[in-house]
Amino acid sequence: MLPTCGELGIGFVPFSPLGKGFLTGKIDQNTSFTDGDIRSSIPRFSPEARQANQALVDLLGRIAARRNATSAQVALAWLLAQKPWIVPIPGTRSLSRLAENVAAADLELTADDLAEIDDIAVKIRVQGDRYPAHLQQLIDR
Repeated sequence: MLPTCGELGIGFVPFSPLGKGFLTGKIDQNTSFTDGDIRSSIPRFSPEARQANQALVDLLGRIAARRNATSAQVALAWLLAQKPWIVPIPGTRSLSRLAENVAAADLELTADDLAEIDDIAVKIRVQGDRYPAHLQQLIDR
């Protein structure tokens, strides 16, 4: 899809680029979700999937520590470094998180940072579906 967007001059807007909070590093296999939190019904947020997917969060965290940034900023900066027509729209309910997300635009990852993310991320097989089966059927229509 991305090569077609590039050829046609169409922008791409990734939805939930921080994985509903998972890529921020604030959620792990021991996190409990409150009643009504949609993540409690999403297979990717089962404790087993979160444990299996932790390698990706750890990767972002290592780079964030080196760059004096947050994992969320590294994830967003990586997206922004891909193509100028990729514009992520992270959601937030907090002004402090909004400021954190905006600051990702000023984080310039090095070629080594980008290569490290790409090299390791392709080896990580993300576990768990993005949505419960009943919702995924609606999306797939």
